[in-house]
Amino acid sequence: MEKMHSVNLLKVFLLFTFIYTQLFSLNNTLQELDVTKGELRLKFKNKCNQKSIKHFILSNPHRHVFDFKNTRVLKNNMASKLDKNIRVSQFKRNTVRIVIENSKKYTCMAYQPMLMHNSYHIPLPKKAKTLPAKRYNKVIAKKKNKKKSVKDVTLVPVKYHHSTDELIVIDAGHGGHDSGAVSGGRQEKDLVLSISKKVKRKLKDRGFSVYLTRETNRFLKLSERTHIADKKNAIAFISIHANSVAKKHRHKVHGVETFFLQKTRDAKSQRIAARENASVLKGAGSNLSKKVIIDSVLSGPKIVQSNKLAIDVQSNIISQLRSQYSGVRDGGVRHAPFYVLVGASRPSILVEVGYISNPKERKRLFTSGYQNLIAEGIAKGVEIYLDNRKREIDF
Repeated sequence: MEKMHSVNLLKVFLLFTFIYTQLFSLNNTLQELDVTKGELRLKFKNKCNQKSIKHFILSNPHRHVFDFKNTRVLKNNMASKLDKNIRVSQFKRNTVRIVIENSKKYTCMAYQPMLMHNSYHIPLPKKAKTLPAKRYNKVIAKKKNKKKSVKDVTLVPVKYHHSTDELIVIDAGHGGHDSGAVSGGRQEKDLVLSISKKVKRKLKDRGFSVYLTRETNRFLKLSERTHIADKKNAIAFISIHANSVAKKHRHKVHGVETFFLQKTRDAKSQRIAARENASVLKGAGSNLSKKVIIDSVLSGPKIVQSNKLAIDVQSNIISQLRSQYSGVRDGGVRHAPFYVLVGASRPSILVEVGYISNPKERKRLFTSGYQNLIAEGIAKGVEIYLDNRKREIDF
C-alpha cells in the first residue's frame, strides 16, 4: 500500500509539473509593431532571447520566416486595408511567426539593438513603394478554422541612396617582395589583389567611392597602409588576405574568417595575427613600438562598429559562397591584434577569404567565379552594415 501511495504521489507531481510548464512556458508577448526607417521593429513585454528565434528562407515566392518561440500575440486591434507582403500570426500555441514576402531575393540581417533587450528589428525589402512610418501599438488575432492567425499588414522600407562621398578603402594585403602565403605555386598577394579589384567594382556599382591601397604588385609600409582610411576620410577600411597552415594540416583546415581589432587569448587568432603581422611590419621603421600599437588597439579604433561590420561581411560572404558551392566552412567572426588595422579610427576589419594551403579551397580561390562570390559578399555586407548604421544614428 505504501508503495502504491508513493507511485500516486509521483503521478500527481508529474501532472502538476506538466500543467505548470504549459501555463507558464509562454513567457513573452509581442506587444507592438513599428514600421520605421525601412525595418519592422518588434517590441516584446519581456526580454527577447535571440536563442529562441529561428530564421529561415523559403522560395517561390521568396520569403523570410521568423519564428519566435515561447511567445504569444497580443489580442487587440490593428489597422486593416493593407496588402499581404508581411504576415504575423500565432503559428503555434507557443510560437509567433512573421513572414516577409518579396518578389525578389533580398538579404535580411535582423538584429537586436544595443541596450534594447525587449526589441528586435527586421530590415525590409528596399525596392518597394514607400509609405510614411506608422506605429501599430496593437496586434489583432482572429479565429480561422479554430486556429489563431493575424491579419496581414503592409510594411514598406525607406530606401537609402548611397553617395559617392561615402568612400571605402580596400587594402589588398602584401605585395611586391612580400608574397604572403605561398602554396601549390600560388601566391596570396596575387589572389587578394584580384579579389580587391572585384570588390571595388561591386561597391562602385552600389554608388560608393572606393580607394585601393594598391592596384599593382607593390609593397606598402605599415605607416602607408594604416593611415590611408583617415587621410581619405573613409567610412570603412577592409583589408583582404588569405590564410595558410602547416603542411601536415593543409587538407583539414579551410574556411572563411573575418577579424576585427582587439586583444585575444585565442591561440588560433594569435597565430593568424602573428603571421600577417610578421610581413606587414617589414619596413615599418625603428620608431614603431609594439607596445604603442597594442595600446592603441583599445583606444583608437571603433571596436563595436568594426565588430558589426565584420558580422555583416562574414555572413554575406558565406551566404554567397554556399549558394553555389558545397562544404564551405564558416570560420566566424574573431578578434585579434592585427597591426594593419591599428592606424584607422574608422570601422576596420580584416577578411581571410580562405586557406591557400588547402588544395581544394586553393583551386576554388583562384577561379573568377569563386572570387566574384566573395567580392559580392563583401560588398553586400558593407552595404547592409552602412544602412543599419544610418538607421542607428538616424541619418
